[in-house]
Amino acid sequence: MTPPPVSIVVPIYNEERGLPDGLPALLQLLDGLPAGSELLLVDDGSTDQTAHVLDEVVAANPGRPIRRLSHWRNLGYGRALKTGIRAATNEVIVISDADGTYPTAAIPTLLSCFVDEEAAMVVGARPVGQQPAIRRPAKAVLRWLAEYLTGARIPDLNSGLRVMRRSDCLRFENLLPNGFSFTTTITIALLSSGEKVLYHTIEYRKRIGNSKIRPFADTINFLILIMRTTLAFDPLKVYGPIGLLLLAGGLVLFVLRLILTHPIGMVTTVVLVTAGIQVLLLGLLADLVNRRGLR
Repeated sequence: MTPPPVSIVVPIYNEERGLPDGLPALLQLLDGLPAGSELLLVDDGSTDQTAHVLDEVVAANPGRPIRRLSHWRNLGYGRALKTGIRAATNEVIVISDADGTYPTAAIPTLLSCFVDEEAAMVVGARPVGQQPAIRRPAKAVLRWLAEYLTGARIPDLNSGLRVMRRSDCLRFENLLPNGFSFTTTITIALLSSGEKVLYHTIEYRKRIGNSKIRPFADTINFLILIMRTTLAFDPLKVYGPIGLLLLAGGLVLFVLRLILTHPIGMVTTVVLVTAGIQVLLLGLLADLVNRRGLR
């Protein structure tokens, strides 16, 4: 199968120190891609010398398919990706970072897998040992939750190196956030829709400069978005366990009330059972609405 042209979208924010390491490899990669491929550099309102560096890169490569897009202020990682994806002229989208942490040399392999396997998305999966230690516990919990809710194995939930279809990004655009949860959300959306998502292990390098991730705030955002995205596709996966847990709690209290000689928690028992039934019914209603909407 003839490889299709590719649009490489690179979100950039305050990366004046990382760009000299990351951009040359992307420019070299661009030369080896099929005709019609392009490189879109999205400056997300940088406040350092990033814009100057990008202007120099574009000026030094006249005639090459390189475009610089920019936001007037910092709008977020996901918003930068959306800007680049909307502006892309090709159906096949590659996203990567500009700081040299992701191996550009792995992109042709990801593209071959994407085409040969007819996948909806191929993710460059980072080995757990190469991810920042402070984030591993939270990532493990989020990954476990996402795997339960989607019913699929997810080696790397939010890798920033992946190949996907522009049409899928536009299809789920209303669900995709403007922050770092963009990659988490598109992964769950595709898996929940039954699409094929594949993973290829890559080497992950230590970044130059400071990470833009806020460990606590972004972990909470990831959790909320995982739940919200799942509710949009399979609400019973969320409502079901909660309703059953409430119902079970109420039934346990009722049994204890019968066994023990003194009365306990009658009001609590009624509240838990009633709440459990209501949550289950809400889940069933949401599932019905969701299935009718997907027709």
